[in-house]
Amino acid sequence: MRSILSIITKTVEAACKSENNIYGYSAWTHHIQSVVAFSKQLAEKKQADVEVAVLAALLHDYAQIADSTLYPEHHIHSARLARELLQKQKFPEEKIAQVEHCILSHRGSKEIPRETIEAQILASADSMAHFDNLDALYSLVFKVKKLETGEGRDFVMKKLARSWKKLLPEAKEMVLPLYEAAQTLFAESPK
Repeated sequence: MRSILSIITKTVEAACKSENNIYGYSAWTHHIQSVVAFSKQLAEKKQADVEVAVLAALLHDYAQIADSTLYPEHHIHSARLARELLQKQKFPEEKIAQVEHCILSHRGSKEIPRETIEAQILASADSMAHFDNLDALYSLVFKVKKLETGEGRDFVMKKLARSWKKLLPEAKEMVLPLYEAAQTLFAESPK
């Protein structure tokens, strides 16, 4: 497990460092690393396949980091690229299919059924990272998407609402204080 994780970690981090990555290195430091950490914690807690969960976490946004034009269907492209990378490393086909399913079904906006606990874990970990790194959402909204203040606030609120819905009960328990803080932060102020 160590060598394939090391190889994939280096590959994804290098893509995050690339000047072609419009999200900047913070995609690594403020999103992927959090998703990996939460995936590992949840996989251990749920007695799931830690290796599958962590590899899926590393690769879930890989396509959009490598090429931002792939964002609308990045779950499909990231699954395809994950398969290619894992096949090159002679990773077992059964586990490649599991990683691929996790990545295909991780997005809250696509409503693709999550048929394994590892897929539920990735979706939860991805959402948990949003609550854990609100600053990364700010960067996405204002730097990358170039939204105005009100539009940015609406985008973040909708993203957090979708994120909360994807969470496993254990994940909700882990990020409840962050969820409540975000609700307070983005509450409409009386006019």
